[in-house]
Amino acid sequence: MGTLNMLGLAKRIGARFLLTSTSEVYGDPLEHPQKETYWGHVNPIGVRSCYDEGKRTAETLTMDYHRGDGVEVRIARIFNTYGPRMCLDDGRVVSNFVSQAIRKQPMTVYGDGKQTRSFQYVSDLVNGLMALMEGEHIGPFNLGNPGEFTMLELAQVVKETIDPSATIEFKDNTADDPQKRKPDISKAKKLLNWEPKLTLREGLPLMAADFRNRILNDDEGKGQK
Repeated sequence: MGTLNMLGLAKRIGARFLLTSTSEVYGDPLEHPQKETYWGHVNPIGVRSCYDEGKRTAETLTMDYHRGDGVEVRIARIFNTYGPRMCLDDGRVVSNFVSQAIRKQPMTVYGDGKQTRSFQYVSDLVNGLMALMEGEHIGPFNLGNPGEFTMLELAQVVKETIDPSATIEFKDNTADDPQKRKPDISKAKKLLNWEPKLTLREGLPLMAADFRNRILNDDEGKGQK
């Protein structure tokens, strides 16, 4: 509904509209890495489908307003992104691991930890979105870092960055959890002259420093040592 409202506004005032879509439109992909031409493999009635199908519908609405009403649109499919000032307990895997390691809690890994994700630092994403909005190409464009990590590998990088003594706790996996996620960014490289600059090992310490400050300040406010 938010997308529909904003498209209506963009139509009325002649604005260029940016849809920040998601890699989740690909579902649990049968193609690896994922290109923008891939239509996806999504369960329309699963526990994750409200998000997956909501974003797919938002892309449909965006292209309908472009084709039917001439609205200038841009579509970005954003892959996992991390960085400072994220919510400490937002449930995203990087936030979880970093918060848990700083708090000396076990890092929670769902399933066997062999599912993969690709992580881009927030400044790389911002540069990609700006290149998209300032350019002449509609998209969709994958905006993500092709560096692919299993959850266990991510946990290891967090251990190396924050606390070598950090431990891992395994829990049952969530339903419809995609097994692989890696963007093919050749389209963005060619048409937007964009690619991410920071590796996970370069970006994670920047996020960890911010999280550490906020968690320690929060603990002090609660009277904890």
